[in-house]
Amino acid sequence: MTVQTQLKLANFSCHNLKPINLQLESGETISISGESGAGKSLLLRAIADLIPHQGQCFFKTQEMNTFAPQQWRRQVAYLASESQWWFDSIGEHFDLPLSEQTASYLKTIGFSLETLNWDVMRCSTGERQRLGIIRALASSPHVLLLDEPTANLDTGNSLQVEKLFWQYQQQTQCSIIWVAHNQEQIQRVAQRKFEIRHAELIEVQV
Repeated sequence: MTVQTQLKLANFSCHNLKPINLQLESGETISISGESGAGKSLLLRAIADLIPHQGQCFFKTQEMNTFAPQQWRRQVAYLASESQWWFDSIGEHFDLPLSEQTASYLKTIGFSLETLNWDVMRCSTGERQRLGIIRALASSPHVLLLDEPTANLDTGNSLQVEKLFWQYQQQTQCSIIWVAHNQEQIQRVAQRKFEIRHAELIEVQV
């Protein structure tokens, strides 16, 4: 399969971050770490066009500003560290019936189709987080912006989620920016590693 640039940042910045030039290839995962308050979440939210930013961001060869915001976020999906829910039941947040692929994702992280009947309020924080990941993947994004997606999960569930993202990436060749602090996890999931230091995004050795 041909490797192509999936996401490109050109002199891209937000808040107090210095301008960033970065290319993310199809099927590639990079990690971003840094101290609390360094700007990791803000950078992801800016790439998702959720907060003001400067410079340019491209999906493949098309600039962000040429997309309607909702259309952009279907291609470039942001997953916060805590998922948000608007309806009473889990199933109301999905297009039903589920595709065979989405149903398999549920199974990968320990759920069944019966889970769609659950009330959101009966779910633990970790269950809501894992189901929020499935909800995001159901839209078939090409770029995933993961803001500490396993922060609320125990080791076993964290590994299941890592496996799920790996499966999705193998099937779709999506690109992933993964904000994480756990160095062991970074070694498992990322091909390139970056840190934000003094408002600058710096590539470091994996």
